[in-house]
Amino acid sequence: MSFTTENIDLIRNALSSCTMCGFCKSVCPSFKAINWDTDLSRGRIVMTYGLATGQLKADPSVVQSMYTCTTCADCVRRCPSKVKIVDIIELARADLVANGHALPKHKAMCENILNYNNPFAEKESVAEVFKKMGYEPHNAPVAYFAGCTATYRAKKTAQASLSILKKLGVDFTTLDEICCGSVMGRVGWSEEDLVKIYKRNIEAITKLGVKTLVLSCAGCYRMFKIEYPKHVEVPFEVLHMTEFLAKQDLKLKSLGDVKVTYHDPCHLGRHCGVFEEPREVIKKFPGVDFQEMKFSKSTSHCCGGGGGVRAAFPEEAADIANTRLDEADFADLLVTTCPFCVTNLSAQVGDRKIKVVDLTELVDEHL
Repeated sequence: MSFTTENIDLIRNALSSCTMCGFCKSVCPSFKAINWDTDLSRGRIVMTYGLATGQLKADPSVVQSMYTCTTCADCVRRCPSKVKIVDIIELARADLVANGHALPKHKAMCENILNYNNPFAEKESVAEVFKKMGYEPHNAPVAYFAGCTATYRAKKTAQASLSILKKLGVDFTTLDEICCGSVMGRVGWSEEDLVKIYKRNIEAITKLGVKTLVLSCAGCYRMFKIEYPKHVEVPFEVLHMTEFLAKQDLKLKSLGDVKVTYHDPCHLGRHCGVFEEPREVIKKFPGVDFQEMKFSKSTSHCCGGGGGVRAAFPEEAADIANTRLDEADFADLLVTTCPFCVTNLSAQVGDRKIKVVDLTELVDEHL
């Protein structure tokens, strides 16, 4: 393996800081689905150190254990030693990729992004998709960044976002955007390719005179809030759609006689600290019957769809989603604010009475 000296020191410090207390075991979604310490934060730290020092070979079982992490960061919240566990895991993944150990499905997604600007190998650009809907990039103070999932798969979220902006009379534009890079970053793809993506998106946004960027995908939002500023200047305000809507005077119709709960996406909540704004928007529905799940806000459990897990290990992703759905069994509507969460949770609803919906879609239907 080829860890830099700086990274080996970081890993060594993490290993020496970790007391093996097992607090991460109580919250780790992949451990609950797999039940092996290798698929747990403390186990992954030990394995990363073994890889870094050459004491452990990157055989298929080691690679799998490094990639069953959803990067939900609940272990970071729970860790009494304040170990930045997700950072360590992503370091290990980057080194695995650099040494030819990328998982086939992850490699295919990343190569699709490089070749087609999206992980699905869709030949139409985002701009071309929205042009068919009557939207073209132009100078405007507000821009909507849809992201790949809402453009090509969970299309209702993008359509609802654009519809809301029109109904509110916002002077906005769509973008000649490409994949934000979240998929590549989470699975450990090269930083060089990622920075090229960052620069291209920033250029596409700034040339239109945009002052505020609005995003409906939690993963894309996290990239612009946390990852982009590490490498490029972000000279505009970045808002998740729920932050934008919380500031608006929304005239919403009642949801009727339904019980509503909210699932915090990991990348929006624990990673970026956006907890209150989605709840403020939900409470704008007249007479809404809203109830929190037992695990909510910073303690919210992962949906299982992040960190490349759903692509490479769909069974584990399904197990994690089922756990979360069981926790919401008292509700009729499970509202969330991320296309990945909607997709992974919806896939496991089965014969449950609950419906999973993106908050943006719910607002648009009742605005």
